[in-house]
Parts: sequence; structure tokens; C-alpha cells
Amino acid sequence: MVIMSVDLGKVRTGIAVCDPREMLASPLTVIRQPNRALLAQEITRLAQERRVQLLVLGHPLNMDGSQGLSAQVAQEFAALLRETSGLPVILRDERGTTVTAHHFLNDTDTRGKKRKAVVDAVAAVIILQDYLDYRRLHPDAASGVDHN
Repeated sequence: MVIMSVDLGKVRTGIAVCDPREMLASPLTVIRQPNRALLAQEITRLAQERRVQLLVLGHPLNMDGSQGLSAQVAQEFAALLRETSGLPVILRDERGTTVTAHHFLNDTDTRGKKRKAVVDAVAAVIILQDYLDYRRLHPDAASGVDHN
């Protein structure tokens, strides 16, 4: 199954996609669109092009696991994305993904404008790869339930 992940941002949103065998997540793009309705349409277009069957949206929980404003915004966007795309959308805990993305970019000596342009896509890769690993360990994960 082809799965796409979304690292939702206020202005920049990272997108990653996996291969049909669900082995490897790869960065796809960063969308610069603050308007949520237009963003959902652009994600839907990309999902249709790639024949995506499932969307995984980063769920920015607080470090203690509670839900703040950002988590609520993600939940609202998940509902919009379900409606716009007609695809199932799973919310996936994304705590620490941006920090991890910055560490990866440090390791590859990616700096400046290039770093800013790719960090969101790298975060989307981390979210998706985490979900793919979870699915391999939990075969029942295909049920479409929130797997945080």
C-alpha cells in the first residue's frame, strides 16, 4: 500500500511517501501554503498522483502526552483532509520528529536556506518511517485506528 505522511506547519508542510511494499519512506516535497483548504486540496492532488491509499498526519502532542492547541489544529485538519481526499487519515504522535530531523540535517551538514527548505520533508519522513515500522511489528495496524 502507498502511504503518504504530512508534517503540518503554519506555513510549510512536509510531505513524504513510501514505496508500495511499505519498506522505505522518502521525502516528496514541502508545500508552502498557509490556507488550510488550499493545502488539503494540494495534498489530495499529490495523493491522487501517487495512488496513495492512506494518509498519516503528524499529531503534535505535548511532551507529557496531553493535547494542546497544535494537536487540536491537527485533528481539525485531519477531518478536513478526510473530507477533501476521501482517504483514511491516521494521526501519529510526532513528538521529537523536528528535533530528530535537525539532527539528521546536522549529520549531513545541511545548512542555511537549504536546511529550512527540507526540514519539514525530513520530519514527514520520520513520521512515516515510524508508522511503517509500527505496521511491520503490528500486522493489525492496517485497521485505520489511531496508532500513537
